[in-house]
Amino acid sequence: MRKLLIGAFSLALAGLAAGSAGAADKKVTIAVSIPAADHGWTGGVVFHAERAAKLLEANHPGLKIIVKTSPDGASQANALEDLSTQGIDALVTLPHNSDELTDPIRQVKAKGTFITVVDRALSDNTVADLYVAGNNPELGRVAGDYMKEKLAGGGDIVVIRGLPIVIDEERQKGFDDAIAGSKIKVLDKQFGNWSRDDAFKVMQDYLSKYQKIDAVWCQDDDMAVGVLEAIKQAGRKDIKFVVGGAGMKEMIKRVADGDAMIPVDVLYPPAMVATALELTVANFYDQVPVRGSYILNATLVTKDNAMEYYFPDSPF
Repeated sequence: MRKLLIGAFSLALAGLAAGSAGAADKKVTIAVSIPAADHGWTGGVVFHAERAAKLLEANHPGLKIIVKTSPDGASQANALEDLSTQGIDALVTLPHNSDELTDPIRQVKAKGTFITVVDRALSDNTVADLYVAGNNPELGRVAGDYMKEKLAGGGDIVVIRGLPIVIDEERQKGFDDAIAGSKIKVLDKQFGNWSRDDAFKVMQDYLSKYQKIDAVWCQDDDMAVGVLEAIKQAGRKDIKFVVGGAGMKEMIKRVADGDAMIPVDVLYPPAMVATALELTVANFYDQVPVRGSYILNATLVTKDNAMEYYFPDSPF
């Protein structure tokens, strides 16, 4: 799929907000199928999906958006079948996993439904009309570039990876490429399963094994919470800072407040589901081309720009 440029959407989204009265009355039903909030980031996805649905329905009286959450892949497959029987015009979905959900989503598409896939690409890329996601390689690269700048004179770091899947590999490669040739030494890499509890245990192990650690990179803000708690309980003062990612509100607030332990964050925002919904709606109400891939930037959040990304009402 080709990449869609941000500038190309500015007019589309402006038109979406305004909308003519006639177009707004057009009857369109969009289903949103996403994972239930089993951890912080997916809680943010649910929050932003429901928030965007209310705003978009208010702008378009003829629009109906059905938000359905599922606890696992099998439940999501069943939910997709049920939603499809309701005569939906479009499906916006964040699949629990690519392999299990590709065929069920393909069956929805076969009925003439517009398909928007969020975050986790399907096994068959031709199924999606629109793909909206964060930039995983860039998330790792941006974090690595920051580490390289802050530890220009050299330093010992530890890494906490996510899960052994493609997203993790992309983030890790981006990070490794960014620090290649620097004076940074990676002492250890272990999986924290994008879980604050698991990351807490991994960090405890690191703290017992290594007497000097200058910084920590973990792929997810949920894990950063566990890392910070382990450091606090151990009373270690050698660790200068922790870099996480995703845009958890607690981490964004710490960046905004100038917390030395969380000087920056790297965005992989759950609000991408709202972007996906807005673009899908634009396809029906504004008659603008939205087919393709829309990849959000992995923005480095600093004290200067943090409040632009702070959503206090979000669960994440």
